[in-house]
Amino acid sequence: MEPPAAKRSRGCPAGDEPGTGARRSRPETLLDLSAKRVAESWAFEQVEERFSRVPEPVQKRIVFWSFPRSEREICMYSSLGYQPPEGEQDTRVPFTRGLHLLQSGAVDRVLQVGFHLSGNIRELGAPGEPEQVYRVSISFDRCKITSVSCGCDNRDLFYCAHVVALSLYRIRHARQVELRLPISETLSQMNRDQLQKFVQYLISAHHTEVLPTAQRLADEILLLGSEINLVHGAPDPTAGAGTEDANCWHLDEEQIQEQVREMLRARDSNGARMLILMTEQFLQDPRLALWRQQGAGMTDKCRQLWDELGALWVCVILSPHCKPDERSGWLQLLSTWDKLDVCPLEEGNYSFDIPSLQPALTSRTGSEDEEEEVTGTSPRRTVFSRALQAGELHWNDSHLQRILASDSCGPSITGNMGGDKPTFDPQGHPIWLGEPFPTACARVDTLRAHGYPHKALRLAYAIINTLRLQRRHQLESYKQQKKELLQKGATCVTSTEGWVGHPLDPIGCLCRALLEACRVEEELHNLFPDSAPEKRKLAYQHVPVPGSPGESYLALALEVALLGLGQQRALPEGLYAQDKVVRNEEQLLALLEEVELDERLVQVLRKQAGLLLEGGPFSGFGEVIFRESVPMHTCARYLFAALLPHDPDLAFRLALRAMRLPVLETTFPAGEAHPNPLDSIVSNRFPRWFILGHLETRQCELASTMLTAAKGDTKWLHAVLASVQQNIHSPALLFKLAQDACKTATPASAPPDTMLLGIALELGLQVMRMTLSTMTWRRREMVRWLVSCATEIGPPALMSIMKNWYSLFTPVEAVTIVAVTGTTHATLLRLQLDTTGREELWACARTLALQCAMKDPQNCALPALTLCEKNHAAFEAAYQIVLDAAAGGLGHAHLFTVARYMEHRGLPLRAYKLATLALAQLSIAFNQDSHPAVNDVLWACSLSHSLGRHELSAIVPLIIRSIHCAPMLSDILRRWTLSAPGLGPLGARRATKPLGTDRAPLCQLLDAAVAAYITTSHSRLTHISPRHYGDFIEFLGKARETFLLAPDGHLQFAQFLENLKQTYKGKKKLMLLVRERFG
Repeated sequence: MEPPAAKRSRGCPAGDEPGTGARRSRPETLLDLSAKRVAESWAFEQVEERFSRVPEPVQKRIVFWSFPRSEREICMYSSLGYQPPEGEQDTRVPFTRGLHLLQSGAVDRVLQVGFHLSGNIRELGAPGEPEQVYRVSISFDRCKITSVSCGCDNRDLFYCAHVVALSLYRIRHARQVELRLPISETLSQMNRDQLQKFVQYLISAHHTEVLPTAQRLADEILLLGSEINLVHGAPDPTAGAGTEDANCWHLDEEQIQEQVREMLRARDSNGARMLILMTEQFLQDPRLALWRQQGAGMTDKCRQLWDELGALWVCVILSPHCKPDERSGWLQLLSTWDKLDVCPLEEGNYSFDIPSLQPALTSRTGSEDEEEEVTGTSPRRTVFSRALQAGELHWNDSHLQRILASDSCGPSITGNMGGDKPTFDPQGHPIWLGEPFPTACARVDTLRAHGYPHKALRLAYAIINTLRLQRRHQLESYKQQKKELLQKGATCVTSTEGWVGHPLDPIGCLCRALLEACRVEEELHNLFPDSAPEKRKLAYQHVPVPGSPGESYLALALEVALLGLGQQRALPEGLYAQDKVVRNEEQLLALLEEVELDERLVQVLRKQAGLLLEGGPFSGFGEVIFRESVPMHTCARYLFAALLPHDPDLAFRLALRAMRLPVLETTFPAGEAHPNPLDSIVSNRFPRWFILGHLETRQCELASTMLTAAKGDTKWLHAVLASVQQNIHSPALLFKLAQDACKTATPASAPPDTMLLGIALELGLQVMRMTLSTMTWRRREMVRWLVSCATEIGPPALMSIMKNWYSLFTPVEAVTIVAVTGTTHATLLRLQLDTTGREELWACARTLALQCAMKDPQNCALPALTLCEKNHAAFEAAYQIVLDAAAGGLGHAHLFTVARYMEHRGLPLRAYKLATLALAQLSIAFNQDSHPAVNDVLWACSLSHSLGRHELSAIVPLIIRSIHCAPMLSDILRRWTLSAPGLGPLGARRATKPLGTDRAPLCQLLDAAVAAYITTSHSRLTHISPRHYGDFIEFLGKARETFLLAPDGHLQFAQFLENLKQTYKGKKKLMLLVRERFG
């Protein structure tokens, strides 16, 4: 369907740039041209990151051009290409209705705030009914509508007419729309009083809707340390998309699925027609070809959409009442689509040719290499392959018909029906072994989707009976192989494919069918009249299974969910398939969490938990698991929380068994050193495990839940600690776990739990050991936290980490953080130590400081001296360490630093000693007048001058030997000639007048300065260029000042100049300048 042309008064056909009208003759400004390009391809967050400040006019033009400019897309997403009969204009189509609303002037109060458009649409009601006003909101980004909301509560598949009307108004009358920058920009211009007034007026205008939310947010903001205060900034729905956000047109995938399923349930033939229309439309998406050319994966949103389409086609093909010619036509279409190059592939490498459900299990002995080889030769499988395979299935099996026909299906007198396969279990319940488990569950979903809920429940019950029978045989098989498997300590995967995350979602199909039969909706509207209409409580009741006393559909739903979640299965191939496993698991657990556990369900829970623990290689909770099997952390967390009030022992045993993450475990030959623990989680070691980080986080959350629950229980606390130390390999997660345990152990309103604090400290110590050789940017935070945790426990713990610092901290960390933090006034007050206890702690800290100074004098000497200040013996020992280190190569910079500290502490002679040791290591060349040590040298000279003539005389030879920079020597000489040497060591003034340069020790320094000027002059003249002549003349001027300090300085300088003129007479221009300045 093509959108009709706009009214003539617009001055441009549909699809031209918005709102130009009579301005078409004018050339566009450079600002508009660039803003259009940016608006098409850049998320606004990218613009803000790229430029520190974006001027307001530029922001407004980018925001202006970010709305879609073509009516074609609006037409497509409101009709998906629907073509009315020739010569007719179908008023049922939302685009047509929206266009009529626009042309009749029904759109008003249109406002654009940033990337959010809102407006009111007035629509005439039926005869005798009042006019309706619908509030419409549209969010957009990069010329695509990303979300829509309308007061009409549209439940249709496409955009409603009101969204169409507002969109067309914005395209055709863009310059008439009031435009504002994102609301956060406006708020940033307000002061505190204005902000308070704004918030209060906003709440007053909408108090019934926003007051509970406003109060909750206020409480969180006022609570220090709350999650909202840890996040920088605040969300702004009008500020556009983020860099990582998907940029695609809004389409409600869940609504698509629900719409088609509703049609199928009503046995409306239009359901299949709509599905064909959608599939063809989506196959024309140009991004499919682009992604294929680039070898890139789809966005998650598109991937989920295609999954839903594939599942819907399975439902359509499996329809129990469709005609053969209809199915044949659908299969022909699917076959055509399946062969297209752009047809999306099914991810996850799930099998299509697995055997049917069997009551007995044939043990798999194939190696992992064989499994990989089989995997590598699998054929091309698209999202339609399962629907094509469903075309081979039928509903005329006699046993299947008996299951579907009656609730009282039982074994006949003649025995099993259906050939070699058993049709009933030993208890006489029907079972279904006709096909693979996912396919059988797809039948249940199909029956439910096509309006046969009772038949769906009967088949679901038969499938569950089959699973129960299969489990019994598996347990018997495991008992026979248990000793051998436990000795090996490993097994290959026993399930050919996982049921959670499977493209057909078999466990979800069964659970939803069973729970739907038990659901009771209780609207709380009467209790909460101001609450939103969607706020309802889901309740479930036990519905007995006909013909099976003691069974209920609710208990069956719980049982089958736990059976699927606890299945031992290999992680599938591909990022999306792995992410789908996680998402499907969370969806199933969300369903279970809606169910309130009563005594009956708790018994089911306990029984299933026990079976999972005893399930061997068939259970993810078994004693022996496959190295690359999906971890059970998320499922175990649900089971742990559910079982804890009723059977704590079982809850802990199950959760501890689930703590494993075997893919990170590596067996090393005897005698080989273990690699660094951090190496075990380097992503390139596990290229297939894309979600490893997520799995490790879930593992940590399970451990944290157990630690919190075990508070006060010594047995389980130590069991959890041992499991954590064995199974968690990420230092960052271990540290988070330690922090959580510490927080739990120190509640604000109760005494601390020292046992749990000890566990937190032990975890912190493990993190310190793991990261000691690798050093992460969080080490300082970790060390400070460890000291704080040890302080909470008490002095023994604090002194213990000080005494064992070698294995935990670097010398710098130990002396600058551990020792310092552990001896602060606040820490001492916290520990409530007496005088003896304080001295013992101080002695421990001083010992640590001296050990660190010996191990790393370069970085630890000064902190050690500072810590030992109040103890003479320790201070002397630290000082001696510095002297010994100076002989061993301690750098001049560090020696100068310690020397300045000594002077500041009132020990000038020791400062002088260290300064001379530093000078002995120093060498400043003739051209290094900006050397980093210049200030230190001048300070050392000032110190020696203040001490007296003896110290000054001793330092002069060191100065002459270490410094060859003429200006620097000259500067030192002048400083020493300005005043007499200062106080001596005994406080008596040794000299009454300044020293002369004609006598020792300054005469040697003067000679050295003169020699340095001469040497430097010749060196500079060797490669001098005319642009440096002026600098050289200034240099000679400074040299003359130094020469003149000598009695015969005039004569020496004249001879020096004459020598220069003779030697460099070829540099005529330079020598002319020399004569002009100096004669």
